[in-house]
Amino acid sequence: MAENLKTENIISTRNLVYKKSSILTDNVMHYCPGCGHGTAHRLIAEVIEEMDIQAETIGITPVGCAVLMYNYLDIDMQEAAHGRAPALATAVKRLMPDKYVFTYQGDGDLAAIGTAETIHACNRGEDFTIFFINNGIYGMTGGQMAPTTIPNMKSSTSPYGRDVEMMGNPLKITELVAQLPGTYYVTRQAVHTAGAVRRAKKAIRKAFENQSLKKGLSLVEIVSNCNSGWKMEPVEANRWMEENMFQYYPPGDIKVDGKILST
Repeated sequence: MAENLKTENIISTRNLVYKKSSILTDNVMHYCPGCGHGTAHRLIAEVIEEMDIQAETIGITPVGCAVLMYNYLDIDMQEAAHGRAPALATAVKRLMPDKYVFTYQGDGDLAAIGTAETIHACNRGEDFTIFFINNGIYGMTGGQMAPTTIPNMKSSTSPYGRDVEMMGNPLKITELVAQLPGTYYVTRQAVHTAGAVRRAKKAIRKAFENQSLKKGLSLVEIVSNCNSGWKMEPVEANRWMEENMFQYYPPGDIKVDGKILST
C-alpha cells in the first residue's frame, strides 16, 4: 500500500504542469478577465519564490488597478500616494539597502501623475526596480486618455481617437528613461502569450538580480491590454494590442548592463 502511494506521488510530481507560487495568497483577484495584471503578479511571485527572497522583498504600489496588490502577494508591501511610489521606494531602499525593493505602477500613474518622481529616481540611479504596466489608458478611473494613449486610440476622453495635433504625442517613457545615466536595465515585455510570459519572467528576474549589483535602477515595462477600458473581448484586445500597441511600443530590451542597444 505504501509502495503504491509512493509511486503515485512520483507520477503526480512528474506530471505536474503548474503549481501556484506560495507567495501568492488564496484571495481571488479583482482584475477583469483577460487582464495582464494577474499574470504579471504571478511572475513576480514566482521569481521571488525561486530566488528565496520573500522575507527580504518590499513592494510599493500607488493608486490604480494594482492598489490591492498587497492582497495577493504574501510579502511586505506599502501603499503610496498616486504617482509617488518611486519617491517612497527611494526612502525604503536607502534606509534598508539590503532589501529587494520594487514599485508596481500603471501608465497613468508612472507616466503622468508621477512623471517627476519616475524621471528623477531613474536619473539618480536609485537601486530598486520599477514594474511598469502600460495599457494605454487610465484603467481604474474610467478609461481616460493617458500620456501613453497611442495616436487615434479611443478612450473615454478621446472618443474619436487621440488627435496628436490637438492632444500631443504619446510619451515613450521607457525610451526616455533609458537615456538617463542612472538606469542600468530597461526593457519592454508583454504577457499575452506563453512565449511572451517566459521572456517577461526572465526580465523580471534580471531586474531583481541587478539590485545586488548596486549599479542603478531597473525598469521593466509590460505592455498589456485593458479589455474593459478598450471595450473589447480579451482575445480581440490582445489582437488589437499586437497590431497597434506593439507598433508604437515594440517589445524587447532597450538598455542592458548600462548600455543602450542599437535599434
